[in-house]
Amino acid sequence: MTGSPPTGQGPQPEETQPGETQPGETQPGETWPTEPPLPSRRDFDTTVAHPARVWDYWLGGKDNFAADRAVAEQVLEVMPAMGPIARAGRAFLATAVHYLAATVGIRQFLDIGTGLPTANNTHEVAQQAAPEARIVYVDNDPIVLTHARALLTSDTEGTTAYIDADLRDTGKILAEARSTLDFSQPVAVMLLAILHFIPDEEDPYGIVARLMEPMAPGSYLVLSHASSDIEAGGLVAAVQRYNKSSAVQAYMRSREEVTRLFDGLEIIEPGVVPLGLWQPGLPADGARKRGLPTYTAVARKP
Repeated sequence: MTGSPPTGQGPQPEETQPGETQPGETQPGETWPTEPPLPSRRDFDTTVAHPARVWDYWLGGKDNFAADRAVAEQVLEVMPAMGPIARAGRAFLATAVHYLAATVGIRQFLDIGTGLPTANNTHEVAQQAAPEARIVYVDNDPIVLTHARALLTSDTEGTTAYIDADLRDTGKILAEARSTLDFSQPVAVMLLAILHFIPDEEDPYGIVARLMEPMAPGSYLVLSHASSDIEAGGLVAAVQRYNKSSAVQAYMRSREEVTRLFDGLEIIEPGVVPLGLWQPGLPADGARKRGLPTYTAVARKP
């Protein structure tokens, strides 16, 4: 859930010698140390919380630092549902990707704001249904970059690639993605828990439009976004705490505002619904039940 500019100037590790473990790798039988290994990038700052690592903590992961854990715990004090929201977000990813690969026949995925690798990554779900599927991941957190190179492998029949880029740099993303994906064929563009880090003045609607413009008819947009009108009180307090200490600010949006992100696309049933309620083909009436305070939807480019 990144898509944000690099933050701060952090420490740079020494060069590793031949035979030593590289960042993001462990020897057989080893586990991660208390703090994850540092990637060799000067723009890395472990003293400031970052969305991907805070999210990793809520998922129960170990690839986070003290600053990330502190912010995550502060948010949990006023919004205990953040753990379930993080886990439900991964479940939505798996459900949507399986639907697109197994039922719709999508064979190409552009996953922007990848986050740290965990269970049911996009390529794992897609290639289980279609081993020949091609997946391009995009993120700009140095820790995500390190782990992506080590862990995001591919089925031998398919392809998995990684782009180190910010969501706002749509030109770079599209140019580099063309090396792996065929834009003359349908592509599923995935923007999960990332657009709520883009303020209105940076035009999230234009970002989505630019990403979808070159995609072939029959392409899909898969999206999740923090809501401003579901359990608003608790979420507002949580976002305020998060924004005080995080390198990247979060901006909630209403159902109407999230729906606008799909302008020009055909939103499939059950429409724009709270997290935990999306199932392909579910009648719209069935989506009115209570869900978690994040909106989810899948739409098709006509």
